[in-house]
Amino acid sequence: LSGELAAAEYIPEKVKKAEKKLEENPFDLDAWSILIREAQNQPIDKARKTYERLVTQFPSSGRFWKLFIEAEIKAKNYDKVEKLFQRCLMKVLHIDLWKCYLSYVRETKGKLPSYKEKMAQAYDFALDKIGMEIMSYQIWVDYINFLKGVEAVGSYAENQRITAVRRVYQRGCVNPMINIEQLWRDYSKYEEGINVHLAKKMIEDRSRDYMNARRVAKEYETVMKGLDRNAPSVPPQNSPQEAQQVEMWKKYIQWEKSNPLRTEDQTLITKRVMFAYEQCLLVLGHHPDVWYEAAQYLEQSSKLLAEKGDMNNSKLFSDEAANIYERAIGTLLKKNMLLYFSFADYEESRMKYEKVHGIYNKLLAIEDIDPTLVYIQYMKFARRAEGIKSGRTIFKKAREDLRTRHHVYVTAALMEYYCSKDKSVAFKIFELGLKKYGDIPEYILAYIDYLSHLNEDNNTRVLFERVLTSGSLSPEKSGEIWARFLAFESNIGDLASILKVERRRFTAFKDEYEGKETALLVDRYKFMDLYPCSTSELKALGYKVCICIQGISCCSSRFTCADIFKLLLICL
Repeated sequence: LSGELAAAEYIPEKVKKAEKKLEENPFDLDAWSILIREAQNQPIDKARKTYERLVTQFPSSGRFWKLFIEAEIKAKNYDKVEKLFQRCLMKVLHIDLWKCYLSYVRETKGKLPSYKEKMAQAYDFALDKIGMEIMSYQIWVDYINFLKGVEAVGSYAENQRITAVRRVYQRGCVNPMINIEQLWRDYSKYEEGINVHLAKKMIEDRSRDYMNARRVAKEYETVMKGLDRNAPSVPPQNSPQEAQQVEMWKKYIQWEKSNPLRTEDQTLITKRVMFAYEQCLLVLGHHPDVWYEAAQYLEQSSKLLAEKGDMNNSKLFSDEAANIYERAIGTLLKKNMLLYFSFADYEESRMKYEKVHGIYNKLLAIEDIDPTLVYIQYMKFARRAEGIKSGRTIFKKAREDLRTRHHVYVTAALMEYYCSKDKSVAFKIFELGLKKYGDIPEYILAYIDYLSHLNEDNNTRVLFERVLTSGSLSPEKSGEIWARFLAFESNIGDLASILKVERRRFTAFKDEYEGKETALLVDRYKFMDLYPCSTSELKALGYKVCICIQGISCCSSRFTCADIFKLLLICL
C-alpha cells in the first residue's frame, strides 16, 4: 500500500521544473505544455486540478477549454461537461469548441424524446453565435443533413422540413466562408430535386447575393491567412512576432469595418465587426486597446442607428458597449486603469452617475494598487457631474486612504483655484499637503509653480525659505528646489539677493561644487535652453545640464542641447 501511495504522489522532475517556471511566470506556455501532456496521461480525477488551473489562467482559450471538456467526456462525466460548456461557450467563440459542443449534444442526447428539438436548437444557437466564422461550413452542412434526416409524416410535415432545410441553405449561401461554392451547388441540386421549374427562379433570385458572398469569402480567406488563432492570450510581450500578429488582427478588423459585403444593413455590419473583435480578443485579450476600440465601435454604431431611427438596436449596441468594458475589467484586465477610466467616461456620457461611482469604487477596492490616479480622475468626474462639493467629498476620501500620494493634494488645490476661483482654499490645501509631503520635491515644486502663477513674490520667497531651512528635505532632494530659487531671484530679485542664494546653494552642496564655482555662474545667466557658453565649454566647466521630462529628472554633463532636443522628441 505504501508503494502504491508513493507511486501516486510521485511527481516527475520535468513537472517540478515546469511548476517552478510557472511560479516565476504564470504565462510560460512551454511550462504549461509539459503540465498539459502530464494531465492527458492521468485519470481525470487527478488531472482535473491542472485543467482548472489552465482555464483559469487562460479563460479565453478555446483549445484549452476543449482539452478539459474532452477529458471529462472521455470519463463520461456528463454533468461536469455541461457545467464546463455553461462556463465557456458564450464567452469563447472558438470554432473547434463549438463543434465539440454540437458533437456532444449529438452523441449524448440522441435517445431523448426531445432530441430533434434540442439538436435543432443547438444548431440554431451555434449558427447565431459562430455562423460568421470563415471555417463554419461543416456546421452549416451538418445542420442541413440533420434536418434532411428528420422523419416527416404527411405533406404538412414534409413541407415544414423543406422550408427548414431551405431556410438554412439560403442563410448559408450568403454567408462568406470557405467552401461556400460547394454549399451553393448542393442548394441548387436540392431545389431542383423538389421542383425544377420553381428552382430556376429561386436560384436566380439568390444568385447575386451568393456571388457577392463568394467574392467576400475569397477576401476573407486572404485577410485571415497567417493569423495564429489558437494562441493563448498572454500579457503584451512586445516581440516582433507579437507585433506582426497584432497588425494582422487589426487589418482583419479594419477589413470588416470597410463593409466588404457592401450592405446597407448597419446592424449586420456591426455584428460582423464585433465578431472580428471577439475572435481577436480570444488571442489579444490582455491588450487594453482592443477592448477599448471594440467598445468605441459599438458606441459609434449605436449613435448611427439612433440617427436612422432604429432605437431598439441602438440601445442594444449601447448596452453591449458597456458590457464589453464590464467583461474587460471583470476578467483579464482587472487592474487596468485605462479601461476603468474610459468605462467611467462612457457611463458618464450616458448620464449614469451611480454606475460611474460604482466603477471607481470597484477599482479603489483592489488593495494592491496605487489609487492616486484613480482618486484624481474620480474627483474630476465628481466635480464635472455633481459639482465642487462632490469633488471635495472624494478628496476627503482620498486623504483618508493611506495608499494615496501627494498628487491628490495638487489636484484638489488646482480644482479649487480653477473651478471655485478660490485662492484661499487652494492655499490651505497646499499647506495641508506640505505638512505631509514636505520631503517630496515634486510636491514642493508644484506648490511653487502655483504661487508663481499667482505672481505672489513674497509668499513664494517665504515658501522657498521654509522648505530649504526646515530640514525635512535631504540635500540630494533639494537640488532642483535650489535651482528654482535661483531662477526665481534671477527673474524678480536684485543682484544682492541673487548672490545670496548662490552662496547658500554653494554651501549646501560644497562637496559637489568645490572648485567648480564658474559652473554655478552658468545658472545665473542661462534661460530655458539658452546657455552663456558653448557645449564644449560647458563640459570643460563640469556643468551638468538638468532637464526634467514627464517627472524624470536627467542631470548629466554629457547632454548637449541637441541631445536634450532629441530626448524631448522621444518623450513627446
